[in-house]
Amino acid sequence: MQKETITNTVLAIIACLLWSTAFVGIKIGLQYTTPIQFAGLRFFFSGILLLPLVKSLSNYFSSIKQNFWLIVKVSASQTFILYALFYWGVNMLDGALAAIIIGSQPLFAALTAHVMMSNDKMSLRKTLTIASGIGGIILIAIPKGLSGPENISELLGIGLLVLANIASGIGNVFVSKNSGKISPIILNSSQMIIGGAFLFFFSLFTEPFNGFNFPAEYFMALGWLSLLSATAFSLWFFLLQKPTIKVSDLNIYKFIIPVFGATLSWVILPNESPDFISILGMLIIGTSVVLYSLVSIKN
Repeated sequence: MQKETITNTVLAIIACLLWSTAFVGIKIGLQYTTPIQFAGLRFFFSGILLLPLVKSLSNYFSSIKQNFWLIVKVSASQTFILYALFYWGVNMLDGALAAIIIGSQPLFAALTAHVMMSNDKMSLRKTLTIASGIGGIILIAIPKGLSGPENISELLGIGLLVLANIASGIGNVFVSKNSGKISPIILNSSQMIIGGAFLFFFSLFTEPFNGFNFPAEYFMALGWLSLLSATAFSLWFFLLQKPTIKVSDLNIYKFIIPVFGATLSWVILPNESPDFISILGMLIIGTSVVLYSLVSIKN
């Protein structure tokens, strides 16, 4: 059991480290294209990248047929809704701030699991740690909404990312509730292909389409984002389908994302640098999820 726990921890950390690099890639790609179009292509190609790992195409399509509504629900919450909101939000914020807000995802995962799952309820101590994390988000958000029209847009971006966090929590619950019904590779590949295609077609009605005459930097960012999504989500779905793992407890490892995501943004992206409020908010959010993890272990 201890060996399995260590393995699960390592896999969760690898997935989160991969996700933490996404903010830089997204900001690079969005210099050349529109948010939803970029998201659609990213996830469509992510799903395609997983096809060589499927044992046979006949098994792939039969699994989709048998689990069609599960795939639709996961695709809608985990890809279409989540990443439409995510890309809109990230496009309104700098990469570091976006990483910090998305880093509060474990708190919202715990809330959705509490509401939707009978075996994943929150105690008073867990609730207090979640409240402190949300306090960190509010601390970051308030200055953005009080500094003039330009920062009101940033406040809207924060709100969109919070809604994206809730959609992610719901998607996690769908996967966990249906553990063992479908291979995590097939579930991830099919839901990303469907969700990515819908995102791209949706973008054609909501955003201008400028073709694909972009520099190599764009395609490098798109390729890396597609690869990391294929890998990270497959690892995550594999862990979520384990009966011994709770949604709220697994999502605690995502506290890694804001730390590495913000740091990478400050190091790599031009014109991005840390400020006191963002660092303080990140520390509060990080502390709250670490405390939540400790409470979960005790319980």
